[in-house]
Amino acid sequence: MYAVVATGGKQYKVEQGQVLEVERVGAIGSDVDLRPVLVVDGSTVLSSPSDLESVSVSAKVIDEVKGPKINGFVYKNASNNRRRWGHRQTLARIEITSISKG
Repeated sequence: MYAVVATGGKQYKVEQGQVLEVERVGAIGSDVDLRPVLVVDGSTVLSSPSDLESVSVSAKVIDEVKGPKINGFVYKNASNNRRRWGHRQTLARIEITSISKG
């Protein structure tokens, strides 16, 4: 059985026991409920909102990590304007503990 969950503006295909990195969702060690978008169990597919009301996908926050470095540079010709900037997103490493159809 697997599910597609939505968190942080993105969707992820997850299975029980899987570890993945998502945008920060809680403190280390806390349990998180993720919003399911689709659940597939063999030949059964649950995708309508009425079917998904009873479905729950829970995860545990294992660690916080930093994502890849993004470098940017802004330059305007003939005006001596230059600006360098960088960004590293803080991510949460989570483990999917259960997918239940209720």
